[in-house]
Amino acid sequence: MYTKRAVMIIDGECGFCTTVAGWISARWPAPATRVVAYQELGPGELDRYRLCIEDVRRSVWWIERDRSDGGSRAVARALLEAHGVLALFGRIILTPPFSWVAPYGYRLVARYRHRLVGATASCRVSE
Repeated sequence: MYTKRAVMIIDGECGFCTTVAGWISARWPAPATRVVAYQELGPGELDRYRLCIEDVRRSVWWIERDRSDGGSRAVARALLEAHGVLALFGRIILTPPFSWVAPYGYRLVARYRHRLVGATASCRVSE
């Protein structure tokens, strides 16, 4: 069962992920959406969102009502929630041909997130 509120699930041990999610969520006008680290989820919550530990270790997730989006689509949904220019970027990410290449860009950023601003050693994704 999905939540009625939107939830952005991130890797809370990754400084880069936490920094970016915090920056985006600070621009959300409504408190109806929350960012939560998968490490803070209680027992069974991943199952409730129909995710496994490998899912949340590899990418960010956007859970809303009856849908879940991971990776670049999750980032786009978070940007849409912010409105204004950020929402425009979210819309662009979800629109072909950008939507076709966005997953590759997301994987590239995820792979090298340990080298980006705000990153720590725990940001490294094992392959």
